[in-house]
Amino acid sequence: MATSQAAYAAEKVIGHDGTSITAQDISNYTGDAGRPDETMKALCWMGKNTVEVKDVPKPRIIEPSDVILKVTGSTVCGSDLHLYHGTVIQMSKGDILGHEFCGIVDEVGSAVHRVKKGKRYVASFQIACGKCFFCKQKLSSQCEKTNANTTERAMYGGQTAGMFGYSHFTGGFAGGQAEYVRVPLGDVNLLEIPDGVPDEKALYLSDVLPTSYNAVHDTAVYPGDQVAIFGAGPIGQMAGIFAVKAGAAKIIFVDTEPRLTFVKSRWPSEHASKLSLVDFKKLSYDVTNKPTVVSKLKELCGNRGPDAAIECAAGEYAKGWMHWLEMAIGAETDTSEIVNEMIEGVRNFGRCGITGVYVGYTNHFNIGSLMERGIRLIGNGQAPVHKYWEELLKMIQNGELDPLQMVSHRVRVEDLDKVYVKFEKREDGMQKVFVETKFSEPACAGCPKLTRY
Repeated sequence: MATSQAAYAAEKVIGHDGTSITAQDISNYTGDAGRPDETMKALCWMGKNTVEVKDVPKPRIIEPSDVILKVTGSTVCGSDLHLYHGTVIQMSKGDILGHEFCGIVDEVGSAVHRVKKGKRYVASFQIACGKCFFCKQKLSSQCEKTNANTTERAMYGGQTAGMFGYSHFTGGFAGGQAEYVRVPLGDVNLLEIPDGVPDEKALYLSDVLPTSYNAVHDTAVYPGDQVAIFGAGPIGQMAGIFAVKAGAAKIIFVDTEPRLTFVKSRWPSEHASKLSLVDFKKLSYDVTNKPTVVSKLKELCGNRGPDAAIECAAGEYAKGWMHWLEMAIGAETDTSEIVNEMIEGVRNFGRCGITGVYVGYTNHFNIGSLMERGIRLIGNGQAPVHKYWEELLKMIQNGELDPLQMVSHRVRVEDLDKVYVKFEKREDGMQKVFVETKFSEPACAGCPKLTRY
C-alpha cells in the first residue's frame, strides 16, 4: 500500500503532461464530482488486499460529454486482483474499482447527442476520444487524449488510454463496481445493447470478449494450428473458443485445478477431440531432467511444440524462489517464467502472444531462445475494444457466441468484498461472475441463480 500510494504522491508532485481532454483523478465522487446528499453502494480499494463495499456519493455530470449510467451489471476480472494485491501502482484509498459494466442511462451532458437517456448500454473498459491517431483506426486502448499520467509515459515510452477503475496510473477514473458510474466522452465509449440481448451477455463486451478475441487474432491463429493457452480463467477459456473458431486443430490449456475441470465441463462437445489439459502443478520447472510444461507441450505436438502460445495469466505469480525474492525486494516487477515456457515450448518460428497483465520489468528472460529459434513475441496490448465489440455483438445476436459458458456465479454488489476473497482463492469453482445491483432485471435464461455471501 505504501509503495502504491507513494507512486501516486510522486505523480501529483511531478504533475500530469496536459495531454488529456477529460478530467483526471476522479477515482471517487467526493467533493464537486458527486452528490453528497445522495449515496450509492460501491466497492472501494482501502489498501493492499483490502476492499470494502461502502456508501459513497453518487456521481454527477462534471463535463458536457459525460453520461451517468445506472449500473445493471458488472463483474470481477482477474486483472482486478492486481489492484487488490497492490501490484499495479498509484492506487489511492477510496478508489472505486471495476472496469467492466453495463447499465441504463440516467443523465446525459449537454454535448452528448448519440447516447439517449433510458436506453441500455455497455461501456468499454478503456476511455477513448474517438478522434486521435489511434482512435481513427479503432485502436481505442491506445487513445492519446484520455490519460495524462507522466509516470506511465516514463516507464513505457508512451501511454495507454484512460481506464475505468484501474488506478491513477491509467488516469484515475472511478469504476463500475457500483450502482452508478460517470462515463466521460459517453458518445464514444458506450455501445447500445439491442432488445433481445440480455445484460448477462452484453456485459462481457466491455472487456473479456474483446480481450480474448484480440489475443487470438493479434497473435495470429491459423487453420490447423496447435495452440497452447497459459491460464484457463475467463480470458483463456474464451481465447480457446475463439481459437477453435479460427480453425485451430488442438487447444492445450496450461493451468491447474479447479479451472481445468471447469473449462473441460463447459467445452463444446463437438470439439472435444481438440482439447488437451496440462496441470502445471504436477510438473517441474526451470532446468531439470523431470517432465516440465515445456517437455509436455513438445510431447503433445509432434515433439516440435505448438504453433502458437497465448499468455492469459499474468506476470505477478512467481513459481520459483528466485523470482519470488526478486519481486519481493523490488529487483523486478514481473516474473518471466511463463513467458520463457511459451518461448521454449512453441515450435521453431512459433508465435507467442502476451495478454495477461505485466506491469514493468523482468529478469532471466530467455532472449537466446527467442533469437536463435526465430520466435515471434507479441505484446497483444490492452485490447482495443472498439475494434471488435460490434462484430462480437453480432455473434451474440445470431447465436454463434454464448458468453454465459464462462459465467459460474451471479452475485450482489453488496457482497463484492467477499467475492474478491473467494475469486482470489478460486473457491466455489468461481470462474466469472455477473454482479447485479438493485437496478438489475431478473436473471436471463442460462444465467446462474443468485448466490449470497
